[in-house]
Amino acid sequence: MALRQVLSQAAVALRVQHNPYSHLVLRSLSRPYSTPVPTDRVYAESHEWCKTVDGVATIGISDFAQSELGDVVFVDLPEVGADVAKKETFGVVESVKAASDVYSPVSGEVLEVNTELTSTPSLVNSSAFEDGWMMKVKLSDPSELDSLLDGTAYAKSIEA
Repeated sequence: MALRQVLSQAAVALRVQHNPYSHLVLRSLSRPYSTPVPTDRVYAESHEWCKTVDGVATIGISDFAQSELGDVVFVDLPEVGADVAKKETFGVVESVKAASDVYSPVSGEVLEVNTELTSTPSLVNSSAFEDGWMMKVKLSDPSELDSLLDGTAYAKSIEA
């Protein structure tokens, strides 16, 4: 109990705030984000992107998200054949700064995972929108795409 009080007082003195939901929404406090956001896909507010072709969605995390995480050192992905649900965790990305859950922007069956991320997780950093994709999902409800942000709206959301 005494240790808890000391830590609490230290946090107040250092003006440190703990947000138990910090893993849900990343925000840059140190600099504005300036890398262009691709407009050929849609985005979840939790910073995952989704590019759909013929009912199959390729999913990854945005360049903004990877820049906030720092150097990615490990990626945990679901098994092929698993079902994922919109807004539910499908994996974890670990970086030198933190570990963060990754949420599926859509529901469906996992058709493929990016096995290159097992040996080269840094692809998430170097090519978040291309080579760093995480999984491909056969959409069970294509109308879920309608609730996601287009590229312009997502770009505005990360500028705030």
